[in-house]
Amino acid sequence: MAEFHWVVPADHPAFAGHFPGNPVVPGVVLLDQAILFAEKMLGKSGLSWQVGNAKFFSPVRPEEALTFALETKASGSISFTVRAAERDVASGSLKPPAP
Repeated sequence: MAEFHWVVPADHPAFAGHFPGNPVVPGVVLLDQAILFAEKMLGKSGLSWQVGNAKFFSPVRPEEALTFALETKASGSISFTVRAAERDVASGSLKPPAP
């Protein structure tokens, strides 16, 4: 298992069109960050990932500190959970491309 920390930048480009005046991090941004951390964990980049599943539990706002916990499963997929302080934000699994 590996943990990665990310503070959502207040000037992230996704906020420009995602609920102006009440910005919320789009789920795809959380998935993208989970993929970046998975690639960092594996020491490989530019892989063609598939999302096995994803659930979003709580909205994320600008400048929130997030913890991504990733774990490689026997199948080769990577499960992830995302937390902000004591709150569950998202979870899911990523499937790397077949070798």
